[in-house]
Amino acid sequence: MTRTRATGIGFVAVLLWALLALFTVGSAPTPPLLLNALCFSIGGALGLGWTWATGGLSQLREIPWTTYLFGTIGLFGYHALYFSALRMAPAAEAGLIAYLWPLLIVLLSGLLPGEQLRIGHLIGACLGFAGAAVIIAGGGSSGFQAEHLPGYALALMCALTWSGYSVLSRRLGDTPTSSVAVFCVATAIASGLLHIAVEETVWPETILGWGSVIALGLGPVGLAFYVWDIGIKQGDIQILGTSSYAAPLLSTLVLVVAGIAAPSWGLAIAAVLITGGALIAARASMRR
Repeated sequence: MTRTRATGIGFVAVLLWALLALFTVGSAPTPPLLLNALCFSIGGALGLGWTWATGGLSQLREIPWTTYLFGTIGLFGYHALYFSALRMAPAAEAGLIAYLWPLLIVLLSGLLPGEQLRIGHLIGACLGFAGAAVIIAGGGSSGFQAEHLPGYALALMCALTWSGYSVLSRRLGDTPTSSVAVFCVATAIASGLLHIAVEETVWPETILGWGSVIALGLGPVGLAFYVWDIGIKQGDIQILGTSSYAAPLLSTLVLVVAGIAAPSWGLAIAAVLITGGALIAARASMRR
């Protein structure tokens, strides 16, 4: 597989993650750990079914347990923190902090063997983050408030967790993508056990709620991880990091269409910043 094709496959995850906030809001009032368990059960079953159909189950026995532990910590940690942050703070502000992870990926990627961090990558990533910030400033947000600090802290930990997972996954380039199915199943089990210990069980109350949970498991918390794994292992991780800022832009557009968020001129400015940042980062990679 070429580097360009792998990068394109990885970007499919960005498109799917644009639906994460919408479906998370639709799944309320399901608590975050139970939501984790439900979604990753679906995502894991999806991956195991694909692995079985392609005859790859035997490969799973050859993967070291440390790899499974690493992947489970990455997936479980990120989503438990993300869902919790959106429950404890306004979705817009928490989402902006959580979306520091693309910038962190670009910065940390410079430490990887064979990767070179250019000024264009930094400029592109910073423009992308500026675009995400404009979405918040132009979307009628009430701004950051002290009473939501615990939620903001969880969102920051979320960003650190996913950027670390993505960059370190590059070092596991020989590990088959089918291993992600085991990450998902282990994450579902861990989430379920912790849910029983610390949360009150509240199932989705409506067809919309159950539909949101199923959609999360199939897309943003399912297929997205498999295509992202291909992208970060075989594609251009710096372009993927920068272009990932399309997710909050698209996510906001989806919320506007759904009537959850109000449209604003800030979206147009954000689109220019995010698109420009991605193009600058891509040009920097082409010069490599």
